[in-house]
Amino acid sequence: MSDALGEHDATGLAALVRAGDVTPLELVDAAIERIELVDPQLNAVIHPRFERARAEAAEAAERARAGDAGPFAGVPFLVKDITCHQAGEPFHEGMRFLRDRQWREDGDSYLAARFRTAGLITVGRTNTPELGIVPTTEPVAYGATRNPWDPSRSPGGSSGGSAAAVAAGLVPAAHANDGAGSIRIPASACGLVGLKPSRGRTSLGPNASFSALVVAEHVVCRTMRDSAAFLDAVCGPMPGDLYVAPPPVRPFRAEIGADPGRLRIGLLTAAPGGLAVVQPDCVTAAEDAGRLLETLGHHVEVSHPTALDLPDWTAHFLSLWSAGVALSLDGWSARTGERIGADDVEPLTWALAELARALPTPALLRSLDWLLKTTRLVAEWWEPPDSGASPASSDCGFDLLLTPTLAEPPVLLGTFDSPPGNPLAGFMRAASFTPFTPPFNVTGQPAISLPLSRTAAGLPVGVQLVAAYGREDVLLRVAAQLEAADPWDNVRPPIGAGA
Repeated sequence: MSDALGEHDATGLAALVRAGDVTPLELVDAAIERIELVDPQLNAVIHPRFERARAEAAEAAERARAGDAGPFAGVPFLVKDITCHQAGEPFHEGMRFLRDRQWREDGDSYLAARFRTAGLITVGRTNTPELGIVPTTEPVAYGATRNPWDPSRSPGGSSGGSAAAVAAGLVPAAHANDGAGSIRIPASACGLVGLKPSRGRTSLGPNASFSALVVAEHVVCRTMRDSAAFLDAVCGPMPGDLYVAPPPVRPFRAEIGADPGRLRIGLLTAAPGGLAVVQPDCVTAAEDAGRLLETLGHHVEVSHPTALDLPDWTAHFLSLWSAGVALSLDGWSARTGERIGADDVEPLTWALAELARALPTPALLRSLDWLLKTTRLVAEWWEPPDSGASPASSDCGFDLLLTPTLAEPPVLLGTFDSPPGNPLAGFMRAASFTPFTPPFNVTGQPAISLPLSRTAAGLPVGVQLVAAYGREDVLLRVAAQLEAADPWDNVRPPIGAGA
């Protein structure tokens, strides 16, 4: 039974529950069976909560009978062990400091509450790098998560545990979040759909504040209908949110199958600013996607926002990123009542925090000012010539930007390790792996990675589409068009529940 149920996406499983063909407990038991069978090869699920999940499945069945169930009633789910905390559950954010203190949260984040209201049943929490800093999932606290397409390779990060679990069929979808590509990176590395919503589309409350500038919450999954339906389930502002995205004109699920019309799409295959070498498999993936989009009636031309090529992106983003690390460590010191020192965290984490602490406040504000002003320059590429955006240019009025998601196919585990005495070396190496994702965390625009290509060795290679701020509807329509034209859900990795 577990293998058969593992073939369904979350929307399909929820339909089986509503039809009475399967019970929530049967779904949860099947997911637990898959996790126990497969996860020892992956190390994706670090905090199982099997007995609580079984109890919640029984309660879900009662609510379903009473007609009080959400859109994903009874569907098993995994939550990434960062930002999305759950009452009574371990919450370690990849930190051995919190692991050793067996830290548990006493309340739900707003997102966790919405997942529960949607009817999802959390069967465990997934592995993540310390504080989600790097694009791989190899924390000292819990060890490396392995890619189900090749266990010698990284599943990406920071949502690598969630992505590996979904790719291997342990659950149909799992929570993920994205501060510099952490939904899109593992989606590309594991052959999944990974949508980063617009800034303010999903709430990071009640605890997150500074991170709301760049972080977006959503899921990794296998199908476009799941991506849209999950966004419907969790979107919308909460009291005190710093940013609020424009409300959709209709449910996001209604965009799947809707005609996007003929769109103007820019193609970018070189790393912005020439700061990385993009490997041929990744270039080919984007070019092939462009040709497929043309067969679907869209106009594709080589173009991109020239502001992406400005040389100051890395320095200013590093200022912002390191300040967030320092803020997190100070926050955990205050919450635990114990001052975190260099020996309590990984060398990279401490180096970034110290970098931020040495930065004068005016310098941090200059970086923030530069990033926000440059956001306007980038956004003008999407604006029609008569919109009033200044300066007007013929190189504007695009609907989408098409790029590779990453500059390389999935890399070997250990690729981003740093030598002793140079803790930032691996971090800078990681930057050359991810040149296409961080800018759109700064601009707040929605972006999606789609599993449209593979290397000759069978490794997944994602392509990224980026829309104007607030236009997830355009992304969903076109991505669903691509899914119908070149289905990807029938290709599964060699390590998985159905292998």
